[in-house]
Amino acid sequence: MTQTPVQHPADHTPASAAPVARKIPTERTHHGDTFVDNYEWLRAKDSEDVVEHLKAENAYQEAVTAHQEPLREAIFQEIKGRTQETDLSVPNRKDGWWYYTRSVEGKEYGIQCRVKALNTGDPVADWTPPAVEAGVELPGEEVLLDCNVEAEGKPFFAVGGTAVTVDGNLYAYAVDNAGDERFTLRFKDLRTGEMLPDVIENIFYGVSFSPDGTRLFYTVVDDAWRPYQVKSHVLGTPVTDDEVIYQEDDVAMWLGFDLASDRRHLVLSIGCSEYSETRLLRFDDYDAGLSTVISRDERVLYEAEPFLLDGAEKILVTHNRNAINSMVSLVDPAELTRPLAEQEWTTVVEHSDQVRVNGAGVTSTHVIVSVRKDTIERVQVLALAGLGTAEQGDPVEPAFDEELYTAGVAGSDYEAPVIRMGYTSYFTPSRVYDFVLPTPAQPAGELLLRKESPVLGGYSPSDYVATREWATAADGTKVPLSVLRHASVSRDSSAAGLVYGYGSYELSMDPGFGIPRLSLLDRGIVFVIAHIRGGGELGRHWYEDGKKLHKKNTFTDFIAATDWLAGSEWVSPSRIAAMGGSAGGLLMGAVANLAPEKYAAIVAAVPFVDALTTILDPELPLSALEWEEWGNPITDPEVYAYMKSYTPYENVGALPYPKIAAVTSFNDTRVLYVEPAKWVQALRAVSTGSEPIVMKIEMDGGHGGASGRYVQWRERAWDYAFVADSVGAVELLPGAGLK
Repeated sequence: MTQTPVQHPADHTPASAAPVARKIPTERTHHGDTFVDNYEWLRAKDSEDVVEHLKAENAYQEAVTAHQEPLREAIFQEIKGRTQETDLSVPNRKDGWWYYTRSVEGKEYGIQCRVKALNTGDPVADWTPPAVEAGVELPGEEVLLDCNVEAEGKPFFAVGGTAVTVDGNLYAYAVDNAGDERFTLRFKDLRTGEMLPDVIENIFYGVSFSPDGTRLFYTVVDDAWRPYQVKSHVLGTPVTDDEVIYQEDDVAMWLGFDLASDRRHLVLSIGCSEYSETRLLRFDDYDAGLSTVISRDERVLYEAEPFLLDGAEKILVTHNRNAINSMVSLVDPAELTRPLAEQEWTTVVEHSDQVRVNGAGVTSTHVIVSVRKDTIERVQVLALAGLGTAEQGDPVEPAFDEELYTAGVAGSDYEAPVIRMGYTSYFTPSRVYDFVLPTPAQPAGELLLRKESPVLGGYSPSDYVATREWATAADGTKVPLSVLRHASVSRDSSAAGLVYGYGSYELSMDPGFGIPRLSLLDRGIVFVIAHIRGGGELGRHWYEDGKKLHKKNTFTDFIAATDWLAGSEWVSPSRIAAMGGSAGGLLMGAVANLAPEKYAAIVAAVPFVDALTTILDPELPLSALEWEEWGNPITDPEVYAYMKSYTPYENVGALPYPKIAAVTSFNDTRVLYVEPAKWVQALRAVSTGSEPIVMKIEMDGGHGGASGRYVQWRERAWDYAFVADSVGAVELLPGAGLK
């Protein structure tokens, strides 16, 4: 089938014909059900025919959207014009150094630097970052890594982890030049600037030196892209001699590691979304090997932090044992030798149906707890003095004055008298605070603002409004919405709207400032973030009510959010678009099938639209890890039937689909390009509508798209121009835009 040429009123130039992939039927049979897939052959990434087809898709979308180029350029210039391109991060102290990143106008990537810290004996003064200026080098400043130099001549560049030895002499960094999230690890002697001969290929995210600096720990993925090994490299020895500290053979379990806050243990975290296991390695008794905190056989979802309390070994455990929203307990390691039911744990943070406990860590003086209450991420601190006793004090929470915000720990050092915090809201640019931990003399602690990210172009938060609204789902559930708009938009049912959603993996769409989004708001688009089930905004129940055999709640919640917007009197119901990415792209595909008439356009980024095919093949990247989210359709016929009833690719029908843009990357290892490639073909073959369906593919990018900030700004401008053009909101509101 050849799609009817598209004409746009702005230029009246017919677009080229949409690419039509040949049909090669492939049968897939499970549980007595056979599905005929005509486009599975597009999975052959090395095929010249496939590459040529993808290039043809790009050519088609370029033709269809050519008239949007001036709008894309305008949005790109707005993003650029509001961004202080020569800037730097707030220095963060680690051991005897302040570490920070500079950005320079005209350069795509950051420059990682450091400068020596002072020790005057005044703790707060010693942890006050040096005054640094954009574009001005500090006395004694050292460049650790100029990412622009590293990226030169490479099609892609990303850093997957860095580490510095405690003595500050050695630096390790991992680089990806393909976008496939396999990194090459290199070492630099910071005393001489020379590179060490040690090079380790194909590692995953995260690297850490042992406290004595003789070993480096890293993670390796298996053929399905699952991190399954933690290895140890001794500097100066062959990589082939690297020790496997631990190998996880369960294909449904993820493996990661970190150093304990006091750096006395290596902490291995093994788990899925429903249960986990922590194993500890003592650096002062390395040859003793790993010890297990709680076996995965107990089916407890937990995190463990070993530390010293009044000189005694303790483990701080954040867990869901008899606590669906999790709680925090204190455990004596001796208890772990007894059966779990007989162990005595001391409650530090009790369970609450209204508060989700996300995690806890320690400094030398306090426990730092991350919680979510009323959808908002918050930080609370408890003094170690009296912890787990009748003398335990009440938690102290830094106070902020906005209703919708996000506050989280951005870094802490075990010995520091402060914790570094990040803060943002929809219209407050990112802030960095140091929170001085409470003392008897200052029981409330103190918030010290270190930086608010500058926004240029005459930005004023008062030009915009953010409100919390609630949609009502089909089953009566109230779904929270964040509704963002320009203050000058009139409530006369004439504006355009965009609904954004994700709704998976207990990830919350938290309030956060974004310069690109201002370009939509300045064109009068009402931007709704739908906090739908499957996310984590309202606790663990909210997540569990949107996964596995309850997944369809995610889709119907999004449609309810759309209906709320359509009936809000802010927008015209005919001018609403939808957007989501990855698992949110699956959401886009599902709502396109369920309610295509409600949307003028849909943008699906790296969309997980062929989920059933992917999860049925455990050999495909990360497939087995998805069973805890969606269910296992290989072994469970009910899960298979349920998934087949909603997966977008298998449910396309003779429907009037709106404009659709599927945006993907050739080297994405999380959602393979073949999923949107197949989906777009299936949509075009059956759509009864006349709107174009396009696929934009970045041939050098990964799951996050291309690398480089200017390239990423242009990608966002493409997405937003597609939306704004589709809903007829291309002109700036009077007085809006760059000043």
